[in-house]
Amino acid sequence: MRRESRNKPRRFTGAAAGFAVGLLTTVTACGGDREIDKPDPLFSESPVEYPLDLWHQDVEGSTVVRVLVNEEGGVDSVMIAETSGHVALDSAAVRGARAMVFTPARKEGKPLRVWARVPVYFSKDGKPPPTLGPRSTGGG
Repeated sequence: MRRESRNKPRRFTGAAAGFAVGLLTTVTACGGDREIDKPDPLFSESPVEYPLDLWHQDVEGSTVVRVLVNEEGGVDSVMIAETSGHVALDSAAVRGARAMVFTPARKEGKPLRVWARVPVYFSKDGKPPPTLGPRSTGGG
């Protein structure tokens, strides 16, 4: 039986739930927001990695990134919407967001480029902070 150290840095197995909640409620289509089938993440484990030095220092926080999901479900652009206050956490969130893949959003059956707000949390216990929840987003 394999045992993992409690203080071992890891990928976030629980973070995908935070991504899904953010995507379900905060998608903005470029050029309008009429009846859109929103993109869904196509990963079971988050591509975001906790920075090793901050893990060892017990630094936690959350970053919200905006991702431009293209018609094929790839990520064309990433920007910080809300900073964690730690450059290393924000940078890790951006790197991970670039590696994300989604089902494309659709409008009337046609693939559509959309902006999505994706909350990324860095927590050693794998749970999002209580203040991290769905947020609204502006223009596309």
